[in-house]
Amino acid sequence: MHNFFESGNDDELGYIDDNEHINWKRLLPVIVIISIAIIAIIITSIIILGHKDKKSNADVSISEETSSVSPTDADGNNTLASDEEKEQDPQYSEDDGSMNQGAGNGASVVLSNNSNETSDVTIGIDVSKFQGTIDWTQVASSGVDFAMIRVGYRAQKTGVIYADTNARYNMQQAAANGIKVGAYFFSSAVNESEAIEEADWVAEFIADYSITYPVAFDCEGFNTSESRQKSMTKAERTTVAKAFLQEIYDKGYTPMFYAASSELTNNSQWNTASLEGSFKMWVAQYPSTPYPSTASTSYTGICSMWQYTNQGTVSGINSNVDINVAYFGYSESNSSLSGETAAAASPDVEANMSFSSVNDTVTAKDEVRLRDKPSQDTDSSVIATLVNGETVARTGTSSSGWSRLTYNGQTVYAVTSYLTTDLTPKATESTTTGFNTKFTDCNDTVTPKEELNLRSKPSVTDEDSVVVATVKNGEMLTRTGYNTEQGWSRVVYNGQTLYCITSFLSIQ
Repeated sequence: MHNFFESGNDDELGYIDDNEHINWKRLLPVIVIISIAIIAIIITSIIILGHKDKKSNADVSISEETSSVSPTDADGNNTLASDEEKEQDPQYSEDDGSMNQGAGNGASVVLSNNSNETSDVTIGIDVSKFQGTIDWTQVASSGVDFAMIRVGYRAQKTGVIYADTNARYNMQQAAANGIKVGAYFFSSAVNESEAIEEADWVAEFIADYSITYPVAFDCEGFNTSESRQKSMTKAERTTVAKAFLQEIYDKGYTPMFYAASSELTNNSQWNTASLEGSFKMWVAQYPSTPYPSTASTSYTGICSMWQYTNQGTVSGINSNVDINVAYFGYSESNSSLSGETAAAASPDVEANMSFSSVNDTVTAKDEVRLRDKPSQDTDSSVIATLVNGETVARTGTSSSGWSRLTYNGQTVYAVTSYLTTDLTPKATESTTTGFNTKFTDCNDTVTPKEELNLRSKPSVTDEDSVVVATVKNGEMLTRTGYNTEQGWSRVVYNGQTLYCITSFLSIQ
């Protein structure tokens, strides 16, 4: 061993002599080593004691939690009563265990089945059979982005589900002209089962069509005396709507709820908050000055689509139409969910009028044009001209003044007032004067309402009565006489006296 002292002499007991001096330079390394050893021992002891305390505490916690867990559910999962959950689940909150609670309330999750959705503002219309036969090519050229098309309804009194008779044609032609399509169903369901039935019916009906925009639930008139829903409460109606919309989502479409702003404000007729938390909201609210002069709806709730007028005018539609602003769009159109393409559909030309069935035979009082649809607008075509003495079968009449006829196996339409069930051929000639039609003199300027044949005699049955000229709307004629009994007018055309049917003229 090294001598750490100045002298190497010890006494008999090994004590250092008081006179000897300590060699601190040699002793210092030993002191350092001993100090480090002592510190290591202390640290080790602290660590061991800490582990023992932790293990003891953990064992207590496990024991306490296990003792408070309620029995498992049918699937073998542990369940907690609400008061137990408050105490034991660190993520429990009154906000249903949402994450990032410190960041405030999260946004509601609105169900959507379209990954192509954008934040674009888009303009669209909603239509049904009451818009008649729509020229979708013209609609597309007017700048319409989308069309919400009524596909059907459940009758308010009977509860029977019916298809909109122009739905297939409208869906097909809108998509064919580049207009993205959505759909809506007019519901009168009185319970969840009927609501799901309606949604399933809609999903099947539209399966072969390109549906890109949402499928909407529309329920109106539920407080009227004849409605089968009149006894339902607000909560019951809301439950029915949610059942329909959830089923639509489950079928692969984006659901949307439609109502007037007055029904939604302050939960007037619907539990609005429970609907807008999960579904897109389509709100009808009509300002006195329409969009875009009025930039946004006055409705203060959530609004995904705003129906801002029911008095819109759109090229290709011969009646007023609802117009909408959607605060979303889609980058591309969807394919049909079925993967199939629907068969070609034809328009229902009687869609916006009601015909009563009849079974009689008629002829023209004089002559009448037979058209492919009950309209004198430019969208209808003249198939033939029926003259007095020719007979056709009539199968229906409408309060709008049209008759449905069968002509050479084809369904055609004629103005009822020009037809008669008196099948006796009308005599128009006299052996003495050549005419038995007496005219009252006049001096009018007239033009055809559309297109008009001018004849050499006031007759359509006389072989000598030939068409001398055909004039169109805008060409002016001088009328010199008329006969109210037979319905003929005498006119001067290019210096020649000719005859035409008075009802086809417009007096200037």
